[in-house]
Amino acid sequence: MRLDGRRESRNVRDVRGKGGKAAGLGLGGLVIAGIITWLLGGNPLDVIEQAGGIGAITGGGQTEYVPTAEEEALAKFSKQILAGTEDVWTAEFSRLGLTYEPPTLVLFSGSVQSGCGGATSSTGPFYCSADQSVYIDLSFFSTMKQQFGSAGDFAYAYVIAHEVGHHVQYLLGTLSQVNQARSRASETEANKLSVRLELQADFYAGLWAHKDNAMFGSLEEGDLEEGLEIASRIGDDYLQKQARGYAVPETFNHGTSAQRSRWLKKGFTTGDINQGDTFSPSYNRL
Repeated sequence: MRLDGRRESRNVRDVRGKGGKAAGLGLGGLVIAGIITWLLGGNPLDVIEQAGGIGAITGGGQTEYVPTAEEEALAKFSKQILAGTEDVWTAEFSRLGLTYEPPTLVLFSGSVQSGCGGATSSTGPFYCSADQSVYIDLSFFSTMKQQFGSAGDFAYAYVIAHEVGHHVQYLLGTLSQVNQARSRASETEANKLSVRLELQADFYAGLWAHKDNAMFGSLEEGDLEEGLEIASRIGDDYLQKQARGYAVPETFNHGTSAQRSRWLKKGFTTGDINQGDTFSPSYNRL
């Protein structure tokens, strides 16, 4: 991606080094677990419970936190991508006669206290509607590169834009409507609603890329293909087969590799928010 000279968002709260680590796992183990947890749609609160509760997070005995040069570069990159989402969605909401209120990007390391409760690096990147913030431990991107090999700047931007897509859903009322519907549905139907929600966030990430490129000429040759490759590797079917050797469709909560790639590409090729309705089509046509 071409980001030279692009502004950095000021809607950022940097709390790296101010949290503790979850007992029993080093940061490397937490981040690797975070790849799986986030990509499989893990709930932050469930992760905490499985880790032994928030009491398992300790804040004592910390040494001064000194970020690496690579991490600082990723922090700058994340701020620039967030700024791009602000520019795109401000214009898009204005076109719709609405006002866009940008989310806050919270950079943390080890653990963090969000409006949705305590979370650790094992949670992976997540959006919390309670405080309208996107939370990211930047170590996630480094491990993402190690795990998937081909991951690059557009793949990282896709992660941020996807989480911002959930914020867009919150502002438009979609998130609360789906959460209410999920609370009344069976587990299988609730999972299907989650898939629809996640695929729309993928669509919004693609729409952002389309608009950002139109505004700033930010994309380079191969960027979209890089994003589509990553989308194909974070489908529920692909991840479950990698982890278990088989897939269980009724447990899918983010969508298959084909679905995620399709909706990301659709957002990018159309750049039209009206094409992002993932709730009207029958489930088997997503």
